Amino acid sequence: QVQLVESGGGLVQAGGSLRLSCAASGRTFSIYPMGWFRQAPGRVREFVAAISWSGSDTTYADSVKGRFTISRDNVKNTVYLQMSSLKPEDTAVYYCAAGRAPMDSESVYDYWGQGTQVTVSS
Repeated sequence: QVQLVESGGGLVQAGGSLRLSCAASGRTFSIYPMGWFRQAPGRVREFVAAISWSGSDTTYADSVKGRFTISRDNVKNTVYLQMSSLKPEDTAVYYCAAGRAPMDSESVYDYWGQGTQVTVSS
């Protein structure tokens, strides 16, 4: 079992930056590929970014490529999402997840956090 707790969300103006963190506890964090997803009001949850267990491989949704960076620190049992050049359409609840592969499908993720709200004002 892995417990995940997100933090770092908040209100930011368009063009600004935020860094989300996801702290893991429980089973060995370093063996799990990790992902970030988001869900805006009235929309389905969508993939944002993923990272392999070692951190050597990352993948991003086209909508965030070049603006967001996923990283991890296996000593601190934490995965990060650095978000820059934020847009109002990035407003959503952001979730981190631990799974079996660094992919964009929710089906490969077994553990989920409760989410953190990110609001980008125009």
